[in-house]
Amino acid sequence: PCRTSSRSAPSPALVRRTRRRTRTADRSLLSLSRMVTDLVRGHAGEYQRLYVYLRDRYANCVVLTFAQIEDLLGFVLPEPARREAEWWGLGDASSAPHSEQSASWTLASRTATVNLAAQRVVFERAP
Repeated sequence: PCRTSSRSAPSPALVRRTRRRTRTADRSLLSLSRMVTDLVRGHAGEYQRLYVYLRDRYANCVVLTFAQIEDLLGFVLPEPARREAEWWGLGDASSAPHSEQSASWTLASRTATVNLAAQRVVFERAP
């Protein structure tokens, strides 16, 4: 059985105020979202696609080959990425990113562990 409410319908003025506040909150949220996107774009630069991919993964551990990373980015990784573990910025995700490429996983709260021989990178969620 349905219960009937003893409450009366909200007044038209209350409905208008609520809608106005909701629209204002929606605009503020959209503005904040754009600011965050601009901030990330500024730090992650051309590696932003990698940032978005890592940010949107629910798994605590994401393993990608160099080829998969290149497919995501749309360009070939630079030669130092294939030869030097330091290129991958082996710092932790809680520290400030020290390069454009490391910003992509640091901003996504991940650390990168590279295996140069296997051409594979393990991105783990920071604790």
